[in-house]
Amino acid sequence: MNTSIRNRAVSATALALAVSAVLTACGGGDGTSSDTKAAKATPRTAPAGDVRDPLVATFDGGLYILDGENLELTRTIELPGFNRVNPAGDDDHVIVSTDTGFRVLDATGRTLTGITYEGAKPGHVVRHAGRTVLFTDGTGEVNVFDPAGLSSGRKPQGRTYTSAEAHHGVAIELSNGELLTTLGTEEKRTGALVLDKNDKEIARNENCPGVHGEAAAQGEAVAVGCEDGVLIYKDGEFTKVDAPDDYGRIGNQAGSDASPVLLGDYKTDPDAELERPTRVSLIDTRTAKLRLVDLGTSYSFRSLGRGPHGEALVLGTNGTLHVIDPETGEVEKEIPVVDAWREPLDWQQPRPTLFVRDHTAYVSEPGKRGLHAVDIETGEKLASVTLPKSTNELSGVTAGH
Repeated sequence: MNTSIRNRAVSATALALAVSAVLTACGGGDGTSSDTKAAKATPRTAPAGDVRDPLVATFDGGLYILDGENLELTRTIELPGFNRVNPAGDDDHVIVSTDTGFRVLDATGRTLTGITYEGAKPGHVVRHAGRTVLFTDGTGEVNVFDPAGLSSGRKPQGRTYTSAEAHHGVAIELSNGELLTTLGTEEKRTGALVLDKNDKEIARNENCPGVHGEAAAQGEAVAVGCEDGVLIYKDGEFTKVDAPDDYGRIGNQAGSDASPVLLGDYKTDPDAELERPTRVSLIDTRTAKLRLVDLGTSYSFRSLGRGPHGEALVLGTNGTLHVIDPETGEVEKEIPVVDAWREPLDWQQPRPTLFVRDHTAYVSEPGKRGLHAVDIETGEKLASVTLPKSTNELSGVTAGH
């Protein structure tokens, strides 16, 4: 959404279509490549039943597809198993991680496509520089493609790389064709390497124990998290940023093209069954310095996001969305959104989840089967809906926003 959803008129015809479409069908800073720009200039013809700016929420046994403006439920797709969702990187599609691999959902058209990337334990989905990268943990396979190609209905041609050993990893392709991908085994993860566009190794760093997650900042500085800080790759070189504690795990990060500072979580207890931290980390990729900010409330791995101007956003277990200035670490705004909640021990269990698109923060409230849209700048709650079942993950389309 290029403008706040509260300012966009929905015609009576569109509302009628959305209402009639309520039925059941069985089924962290993106760059933009020239190919993607061309695709945006000549968008596909939209059938009458298409949903503009769709959101996708998972529930136990399927997917909900919602209108991104009024949060109306437009379709339910049955899909057994534990499913995860991420933006595909274009205007129409969402990547669904299933028990057997990645599947591509046409969220705008409200249907699962025939495009699949099979493999055990599908993991991270990363969008950057007009490319989408899938990492399959069970095989170590990396698939890179231009998401604009998904509109053809066929699997896009792309780049494939297989890690030396399968592990829970992540990869990202930079604008110059370099591919950064993690190193590790099923038992131990150690760091990352970088390949040129011909898959020749050009850089490596194994000083990142427990490597997990990634984010890209302004200036195409890329970081992966470690159990003792973060590892930054910028201008062809790795730089380690040490945590202030011997064990200072930063496993989840959120980046923005509008800011050189990355947002990360921060945990200090390696023996905790589930640590509920109250501090987040801000990593300045210009200076390789790390700052900790205490929010006074805990949060979960689904609580981090970035605003349209690079604001660092954290959804606390006190039900409040914290808006942080990444340069100063000051909490500039606290927006009440949902009731107080407690993170469950099992990471697959539902908890309030944050998804950000342009000026709007979408927040789920599984305890009440709710979903809310909030204007980040004004704090106004723009829309709310109660769904048939409690939701778990929340995502949507992102390109062009």
